[in-house]
Amino acid sequence: MKKLYIDCSMGAAGDMLMAALLELLPDQEAFLTKMNNLGIPGVRVSAEKKQTCGITGTHIHVRVFGQEEGCHEEHSHDHDHHHEHHHHSGLSDIIAMIDQMDLPQKVKQDAKEVYEVIAKAESRVHGKEMDQVHFHEVGTLDAVADVVGNCLLMNMLGADVVMASPVHVGSGTVKCAHGVLPVPAPATALILQGMPIYGGEIKGELCTPTGAALLKHFVQDFGSMPMMRTSAVGYGIGTKEFSQANCVRTILGEESEQTGDVIELAANLDDMTAEEIGFAMEIFLEAGALDVYAESIVMKKSRPAVKLVCMIRPEDREMMAALMLKHTTTIGLREYRCGRITMERGIEKRQTPWGEVDVKVCQRNGLRKEKAEFDQVAAIARVKGLSVKEVKKEIDG
Repeated sequence: MKKLYIDCSMGAAGDMLMAALLELLPDQEAFLTKMNNLGIPGVRVSAEKKQTCGITGTHIHVRVFGQEEGCHEEHSHDHDHHHEHHHHSGLSDIIAMIDQMDLPQKVKQDAKEVYEVIAKAESRVHGKEMDQVHFHEVGTLDAVADVVGNCLLMNMLGADVVMASPVHVGSGTVKCAHGVLPVPAPATALILQGMPIYGGEIKGELCTPTGAALLKHFVQDFGSMPMMRTSAVGYGIGTKEFSQANCVRTILGEESEQTGDVIELAANLDDMTAEEIGFAMEIFLEAGALDVYAESIVMKKSRPAVKLVCMIRPEDREMMAALMLKHTTTIGLREYRCGRITMERGIEKRQTPWGEVDVKVCQRNGLRKEKAEFDQVAAIARVKGLSVKEVKKEIDG
């Protein structure tokens, strides 16, 4: 399983994220060529190496008719709009432009949904309907290139799971078309709802509306970096200099079946019969739970009860939570996230005097364990009038 982790501890701006994702690609020129052939009026995208606090990464330049506005994604909204040909202010204008681009349908859909996230936030901030919202910084053609470029890179990288750290938003105030506003700016703050964020001592806007919307759309879970075998690391460098590195870091890797995070969903039940609990456990296993088990517990007022625990993959969290709420009497679940290390598993066919038997073989770091499938062992023992121990001894040699 391919995993992408986005480190937002140093901020999250759209152009920096695009540069960090670009560094993960083996063929970066192919992406730049594609972007420059999309037909976004006057837009030219280029990349160069740059350093921040001693870290070398990539800085993306998006020039419109030869000029680089570059402020809206570089932690300041203080730039003018004298070049009206740079500005497509309505959501319908932007969606129409995206629809005309030579891109996979999935990329177009992602880009439009990212802009809808921004439009929804802007409409709430300004008290207008979405189709009446006029974008400012995020409506410029270079911002369109940021959104489309990130969506295209996500598609090219093809990660199965996208995770991110809590988002560092910065502090202080920011200038925009509407005046001086607190960090994060009102629209950004709305987009970030439900996502873990924090401020800090850095004075400036570290997370922009575009960056926030991209995270909102693509990231499936926020937290510490998952266990994985990394294959590439990318750094997207911003323009401004701070006391900390001004960059977004991306990490691409593979999670094997032998390692990775799991989630345990747990509920205490004191009003279900054993038959009902058994039925629920079967439902969860059929739905893809890695394991389900029940423990006897004593609740308040000395009531005997059962603690039902369902171990699942992180990507199955919402689906399995819904099933647990449906098939048990609980009105709430506890969630525990933990790492898992397992042995590599396989099945070997082994010949016996009574026919072929499946043997599960598990290996890791030179250690090997074998176990014949019990149902097959029991069937042989029953038919041949033998004990399970006698059959297993013959299989194990």
